[in-house]
Amino acid sequence: MEKIPLYTIGHGNRKPEDFLDILKKFGIDYLIDVRSMPYSKFNPQFNQNDLKFFLEKHGITYVFMGDTIGGRPKDKSCYDEEGKVDYEIVKQKDFFQNGMDRLKTAYAKNIHLVLMCSESKPCECHRSKLIGKVLDLEQISLKHIDENGKLKDQKNVIAELNKGLSEVDLFGQPINSTSRKTYL
Repeated sequence: MEKIPLYTIGHGNRKPEDFLDILKKFGIDYLIDVRSMPYSKFNPQFNQNDLKFFLEKHGITYVFMGDTIGGRPKDKSCYDEEGKVDYEIVKQKDFFQNGMDRLKTAYAKNIHLVLMCSESKPCECHRSKLIGKVLDLEQISLKHIDENGKLKDQKNVIAELNKGLSEVDLFGQPINSTSRKTYL
């Protein structure tokens, strides 16, 4: 049996009906909310309780996982001195690894799920920068539903994020943001 990819989506400013149509198009049974704070000041239809009720009314199960794989962890040690999240630190945390284990289990069971955050463009969200990179290393297929409802794979999103520059140097070693500057 062919493996079903895990999907991601950002709610952006979509109308609930349009959002639902996209989820149905991809056969989604579970929506995993990966927002650290599951509410939207500008799009209240995506506040946690409203969204959960709406989805479950339409046969999609809502699951909150922003506390384990969200982009803004409560753990203060995950932030640098400027207050920016350091994804390399987050990746090492037990809470994050436990959340990723749940995703790996869902993938192994061929569950139709989508990871949802607020940013509609995948290259602007931790869905690709953090979660997607970890899943890619595990060779788990991840498809991002972009702001136009089209699919992009993880490698294309990262290429878009990096403006076409590789993630590795000539010797296959990862290029981090500080070493990238020396190559440019």
